[in-house]
Amino acid sequence: MSERSLKRLLTSTPVDPEAEERALAVVSAAFAEREPVPRRPRVRAGLVLAAAAVAVAAAAASPTGRAIVNAVRRSIGIEHAAPALFRLPAPGRLLVAGQSGAWVISTDGSKRHLGDYVQASWSPHAIYVVAADVNDLAALEPNGRVHWKLSRPEIGFPRWGGTRADTRIAYLTRSRLHVVAGDGTRDVDAAGLPAAAAVAPAWRPTVSDRHVLAYVTVRDRVVVFDSDRGGVSWASDAYAQPRALAWSPDGSRVALATRTKIVLLDGSTGRPSAVLRIDRVRALAFASDGRLALLRGRSLLLLRGATPRTLFVAPGAIAGLTWSPDGRWLLTELPGADQWIFVQARGGHRVLAVSHITSQFGAFPVLSGWAP
Repeated sequence: MSERSLKRLLTSTPVDPEAEERALAVVSAAFAEREPVPRRPRVRAGLVLAAAAVAVAAAAASPTGRAIVNAVRRSIGIEHAAPALFRLPAPGRLLVAGQSGAWVISTDGSKRHLGDYVQASWSPHAIYVVAADVNDLAALEPNGRVHWKLSRPEIGFPRWGGTRADTRIAYLTRSRLHVVAGDGTRDVDAAGLPAAAAVAPAWRPTVSDRHVLAYVTVRDRVVVFDSDRGGVSWASDAYAQPRALAWSPDGSRVALATRTKIVLLDGSTGRPSAVLRIDRVRALAFASDGRLALLRGRSLLLLRGATPRTLFVAPGAIAGLTWSPDGRWLLTELPGADQWIFVQARGGHRVLAVSHITSQFGAFPVLSGWAP
């Protein structure tokens, strides 16, 4: 059987959703590097898997092993992918971060390394970048110039919101929510608020002069916090196993993804306006015109009203999701093939893939936003 025939057979074979979910859980748990939990007596299968992982890593270090890894990547990747990122398919600047640091990619494909930050996000209007490593938060310009730094333990999910002239940055430390002014002053530990879960908080788009933040609590509720007056505007019902959170561009809705559903909450009251049975969604993102994109297993979905439409199905598990500023393209990642995939969401149905992402950045990065 030829390689192409084998690939066609593998990619056309249905995947058991529950098996895919279990595999994702295993990989996510390993990646999180949590403290080991005592296991039940049946550990032989786990030991075999661990030994296999070590063997694969060791083999990949040899020339023959690298050749095998590259062959596997080709077999699960998009055919005819570009060998490098020569330019973005739409105007704007792309922000990524990970083990090799934070990077800004311009429309023409040029890349600038901002520093050794493993997380990053844009400020309003993409004038600045907020970036973090484990214990440091920094505000810097897209050219890498640092304006200020703040040291806090175990920083996670830094997000910048507000108007061009008056901004706030939210971030987590362990399960505590913090809010700091855009100039690095008045860092507030929101100790009186419910503890935050490990889900990225989201600032309401600038529809007024107030700074309003949505975040998920450890009790699985969405809380909307008015950081100007220091109070909770509303708290939603509990929705088990929350995964992602986003405001609509007009600030009228909050979208919450859980393991089994998508919940659309009224932005003023927190009451559910729609509950959609769409399971295993790991990421969501609103376009500037209100379209909601969902990442589910190997699929990219586009939600209009209550009916999801499949926009693209990848040959392997995809991760990460961001819209181009003009709303014409979606970008996602195919880590198993070391590829980025640009999917046209308006004006056509093109799919553009770029290979060798790891070699271009030193490590496979996480998508952190596509800004004008």
